Amino acid sequence: MLTLYSYPELFGVADNNPFGLKVYAFLRLTGLPFIHQHIFDSRQAPHGQLPYIDDDGIIVGDSSAIIAHLIDRHALTIDDGLSAQQHTQGFCVNRVLDDLYWAMSYSRWKDDRYWPAFRDAILHAHPNVTAAEMDAARAYNFERYRYQGIGRYAPEEAYRRGLDDLRAIAGMLDTKPFFFGATPTSIDASIYGFVANILFYPIDTPLRAYVVSQPGLVQHCQAMHGRVMGADDGTSAQRAIAVS
Repeated sequence: MLTLYSYPELFGVADNNPFGLKVYAFLRLTGLPFIHQHIFDSRQAPHGQLPYIDDDGIIVGDSSAIIAHLIDRHALTIDDGLSAQQHTQGFCVNRVLDDLYWAMSYSRWKDDRYWPAFRDAILHAHPNVTAAEMDAARAYNFERYRYQGIGRYAPEEAYRRGLDDLRAIAGMLDTKPFFFGATPTSIDASIYGFVANILFYPIDTPLRAYVVSQPGLVQHCQAMHGRVMGADDGTSAQRAIAVS
């Protein structure tokens, strides 16, 4: 059985990390049956990062590598209609989203204006998590931000970078139902993983203010959310919670 290991849900979103939600959305779009194990401790994961999957004993980490593995191993056809140029465009969009991650994460853990609301939401939704653990995670993230570089930015500089990423996505998406037309592909799972983790969070960061102002992004996110979190059709995830 295929098992997805990723962070727990928050604010009605199946994973409060965009990379885990990206994989979750991909699995739901393709109809592959899977078990969803929510965990907080990533130390046993490949590269010490979530998400990862156990596909009948094959362990794969990194969201893009996971999706590539699943398409190949299970002969998934979700991207079969794309041209070579569209595959390349999807690759580039994923790289823009990788950059957006840092501004999004910064807004939750680094910015003193929004950190208390995020911390309190996690503590309320997951009583097994302690305030001390959240403070320790925040300190760890501060180090990550410093080494990556965004931790050395003033808030307005950090958000400017994230807003540029969102503008690029919004401009390419425009008002299309899905990124490449009427049918969702794997890149729509990627975009949803990030935009849902901004739009559905009632924390009014500059990133959320921009998303709310873009009808195309909102429409895309809501359409994907309906498909990903809709009624059980027999292929949905079996959910479990595992806390280390």
